[in-house]
Amino acid sequence: MIGIVFYGAGNIFSLTAALDRLGLEYGMIHTAEDFGKYDRYIIPGVGHAGSAMSKLKQTGLVPSILALKKPVLGICVGMQLLTEYSEEGDSTLTGIIPLKTKLFDAALNIKIPHTGWNRVEHTSGLFLFNGISPGTHFYFVHSYFIEFNSNFTIAMAEYGIKFSAGIQKENFYGVQFHPEKSGLAGEQLLKNFSQLA
Repeated sequence: MIGIVFYGAGNIFSLTAALDRLGLEYGMIHTAEDFGKYDRYIIPGVGHAGSAMSKLKQTGLVPSILALKKPVLGICVGMQLLTEYSEEGDSTLTGIIPLKTKLFDAALNIKIPHTGWNRVEHTSGLFLFNGISPGTHFYFVHSYFIEFNSNFTIAMAEYGIKFSAGIQKENFYGVQFHPEKSGLAGEQLLKNFSQLA
């Protein structure tokens, strides 16, 4: 069963609606003790990464998250929280994955935020993307991106520059797009996550 980390900075309704459509069981994590009820976890997030990290710290859940050995999926700002630093608010984040979250450069002649559907190329053989063709479109809404790094990037997209659309380190996964708003492909990714060993 999936535990959703509830810390006041996530778009819980869209996510739970998608999980309901898929018939995937879930519950909310409010305390450190709640982690033991679940076998995988989602960290959602919308808005400002620095503010989200402050809210997450206030819950007292960060040490428990850092200690997790079961699959974890960060979505959008939840993915950014897995990195070590964000330019948004000059913020130190969890540092689980040693990458930086940066602001898109308006000099690239792109509209910020990056909003809408974009092609995502992913590493072949990853169970998280099982049944999802490379080049499938997913839905994005973000002004900040995670730098591309071949050691941790498992999916990439381009918007002025190449950036990480998906990252992984051990049992921690993150996706910059919103699977809960990405139609059948997004639902497939959530289903795959629910079945990760």
